[in-house]
Amino acid sequence: MRTLVLGRTPARVSAVLATLRMDGFDAEGVSTDEEARNLLESGEFGVLIVGGGVGPVSRAAIKEFAGKHRVRRVIDGALAEPFDAYVRREFEPLIREAASAE
Repeated sequence: MRTLVLGRTPARVSAVLATLRMDGFDAEGVSTDEEARNLLESGEFGVLIVGGGVGPVSRAAIKEFAGKHRVRRVIDGALAEPFDAYVRREFEPLIREAASAE
């Protein structure tokens, strides 16, 4: 199941992607709502991770948009160090859960 990561800090998006990909997940990452919308329109993403830096207005709008484009699970995230451990503990189980529901 493809996962899209939306975060305002490119370095943190890269850190999340590095861990997910190392662990065998198919993931893409972006830093703007427009980029996220363009990718979500494809209908190829089953999970969306929204970073803690995404403000409430953008967060609500992107969640609503994702719901109209076949996203099964939206995960709210706010990374804590070490980032790789956080991704494995908080994100990966939820991605697996969404994938198993297919």
